[in-house]
Amino acid sequence: MNQPETTEEPTVLQAEADHFKKVFNEVRSEIGRMIIGQEKVVESTLYALFCGGNVLLEGVPGLGKTELVKALSKVLELHFQRIQFTPDLMPADIIGTNIMSTDETGTYRFEFRKGPIFTQLLLADEINRASPKTQSALLETMQEGTVTAGGTQYRLDQPFFVLATQNPIEQEGTYPLPEAQLDRFMFKVNVPFPNRDELNMIVQQTILKQPVELKKLLNSEQILELRSVLEKVVVVEPIRDYAIRLVLSTHPGTDFATDEIRRFVHWGASPRAAQSLVKAARVRALSEGRAHVAFEDIRYFANEVLQHRVLLNYDGQAENVGVDDLITKICKDLPEKE
Repeated sequence: MNQPETTEEPTVLQAEADHFKKVFNEVRSEIGRMIIGQEKVVESTLYALFCGGNVLLEGVPGLGKTELVKALSKVLELHFQRIQFTPDLMPADIIGTNIMSTDETGTYRFEFRKGPIFTQLLLADEINRASPKTQSALLETMQEGTVTAGGTQYRLDQPFFVLATQNPIEQEGTYPLPEAQLDRFMFKVNVPFPNRDELNMIVQQTILKQPVELKKLLNSEQILELRSVLEKVVVVEPIRDYAIRLVLSTHPGTDFATDEIRRFVHWGASPRAAQSLVKAARVRALSEGRAHVAFEDIRYFANEVLQHRVLLNYDGQAENVGVDDLITKICKDLPEKE
């Protein structure tokens, strides 16, 4: 299917792209004043937020994941809530519950008491510590932006963004996220431990100096307005086909699969991966002031989009094969045009 022609004048679209680049870089720089290092993490989070996606961060505790969400809420003027996931957490603790109350006449009635999911920035901390029943309470919200309770559907204020975290080291008492829920995260980002210089700056900023005061640069309406520009970014047929072939390359049964994929992979990425690659590529193009997507834009977040959607088989798990290494090789070997 051919790319629909844009009704925007090229000069108008370019002006919107320049404005997006200016705003995006301002937001990224402002958050970078509080979050030391972690450039890829900050960038991935902002890309997903502007796309309307969600992010899963994997890293040990204490790397600034909560501070990142707090910084986002201040700079973007969005309401923030944090949920600490524990084994005894129930779905009603997240979405809310119906309680019985009385009105002025003494008549009993049920009233819905909203849970912490009714926010705009939701930090789901250590999401793999809660039971699958509780984890599934986020599925509808992450996909549809709605909450259904007691037969009534409630629509959340937009933009709505879930940032979930999990600890890759401590696995005792955890419930691995099922593939269906992992697929609803646009990105999975590995949070690296800071190096010597970054750790020194963190200690200076948090202990030895005054806290950083962040400026408010955007609000909900402005974010939604910037989102509307994404649909105008041109994605020509060869580039869209490249994203599709990249996803098909993760499936061992396709003609595009490499020998390593056929040997070590049980199942590849879903159609949501192709959608996420194109969405992220559009944001990257705009963040660089371009109104069209390039091949490099598709490859830029390939690891973050694909790594949690590719399932290793027994051989891959036994040989401790890195999914990110497989994806890097695919991006290197897959020709841009066929």
